[in-house]
Amino acid sequence: MQFIDLKTQQERIRPQIDAAIQRVLEHGRYIMGPEVFELEKVLAEFVGVEHCVSCSSGTDALLLPLMAYDLGSTDAVFTTPFTFFATPEAIALAGGVPVFVDIDPDTYNMNSVKLLETIEAVESEGRLTPRGVVPVDLFGVPADYDEIIPIAKEHGLFVLTDSAQSFGAEYKGRRMPGLGDVGATSFFPAKPLGCYGDGGAIFTNDSELAGTMRSMRVHGQGEDKYNNVHIGLNGRLDTLQAAILLEKMKIYPEEIDLRQKVARMYIERLGAIASLSRIPNIPDDCRSVFAQFCIESDRRTVIQAALEAADIPSPIYYAKPMHKLDAMQGVAYSDPAGFPVAEGASERIFALPFHPYLSENDIDRIVEVIADCG
Repeated sequence: MQFIDLKTQQERIRPQIDAAIQRVLEHGRYIMGPEVFELEKVLAEFVGVEHCVSCSSGTDALLLPLMAYDLGSTDAVFTTPFTFFATPEAIALAGGVPVFVDIDPDTYNMNSVKLLETIEAVESEGRLTPRGVVPVDLFGVPADYDEIIPIAKEHGLFVLTDSAQSFGAEYKGRRMPGLGDVGATSFFPAKPLGCYGDGGAIFTNDSELAGTMRSMRVHGQGEDKYNNVHIGLNGRLDTLQAAILLEKMKIYPEEIDLRQKVARMYIERLGAIASLSRIPNIPDDCRSVFAQFCIESDRRTVIQAALEAADIPSPIYYAKPMHKLDAMQGVAYSDPAGFPVAEGASERIFALPFHPYLSENDIDRIVEVIADCG
């Protein structure tokens, strides 16, 4: 069984994808071709913001706004230890200091109470200067922005939403990543909306910030292409990837609906299994896009072994919190008391196969294997 089935989706729209690729081959503008700018318009309208800046990866979608904020070596940027490495990595690459904040046990997202405590602790210590907050919408569930954004604004901090896993998810009627000062997403193939390579996009209503990021994604180029006005990146989205994403966007709203159906079937069946300590619990005012469907159990090793024997993949997201990674030692600022919620989750969590086209029979088979583990 496949963890994520990209082939079924591809076969569904294969003629449209082939035609889109052929159009790019015919006009030959492989870098910053017309499809790139068409895609940016479509994405901005879908999310409900003024500006979309496409780029070469989800990592660059985080890095470009952080670079635009011109972080210094003592600037603290608050984020979660329970995420993919690109989140704190981008903060460090941009010159800032990642400062970790423990997570909420129900959503795996940043705990707003802990955020306020950590900001105040950093301010009190005086060694670092708080500059920004990077919440992560983990597994497709938006963070609690009605709590996080006011805390950030009270302390003069920007909010960059890491929506790499939540493109098109909804928080109180607003689509992600349309909240905060700026938001980032990823189009890595396995994401809910993925291209056939690397890709990403940034969303904001700040025209000046959007202009800076557009410059930075092309080596900081100014109006004169031979006069660079910023230190930037080679961070452009390929035209071929933009063409593919344009076709996939046409079915994406329907695929989000299909993801809800698959999640409901899982939740109905898994809820009665006593060995599971947690299954996804989506807040009433949110709509997840279920980038991953993760569950927890103290019997993880036993259940994973049974799933493996049945040829069912169950990868762990995330086996090691960010503050425990070698690369973060001496780079990030961490609470000496640790992060008990994130650390506990990492010991119990694992993911089940999930995609819009997962059949009811496959779900029943997966649940049966888990239930048989006791």
